[in-house]
Amino acid sequence: KDKPLSLSATICFEQLYNGIDGDSASSTELYALLSSLSEIPIAQGIAVTGSINQKGEIQAIGGVNEKIEGFFEICRRRGLTGNQGVMIPKQNIVNLNLHEDVIKAVKEGKFHIYGISTIDEGIEILTGVPAGDIDVPGTVYYLVNQTLKKFIKNVRDNK
Repeated sequence: KDKPLSLSATICFEQLYNGIDGDSASSTELYALLSSLSEIPIAQGIAVTGSINQKGEIQAIGGVNEKIEGFFEICRRRGLTGNQGVMIPKQNIVNLNLHEDVIKAVKEGKFHIYGISTIDEGIEILTGVPAGDIDVPGTVYYLVNQTLKKFIKNVRDNK
């Protein structure tokens, strides 16, 4: 808000209201953007689903059981490591009706299901780094802010 920088990152997922649509991947795109700007890698064993609103709140999605079970099956075939799982909107927890093998793996700590409410919660799970604040060193948002400051400096220096 306080930086005189014109920066645009456009993410658009059309909502089709049929079997497969794209807005449930919108949080994933924001995590990728935050990872790139902070230069903090994202855990590759965690699948993500959930649309976001303009306040950074994760919104409910459709097909939560199918999404979890689909990713679980891929992980099971490749070998469960205990580091794999799925982040879902917290609102969708009440919709869970999973196959017994998924439930067993979760109980044994071989697979994880994370119910989240905000982008902050999700980025912390994916990176292992606190989301924090732009003024708190070592946090995701601090590092994003530092990158934006570098962008501004580069723009000013190249005038």
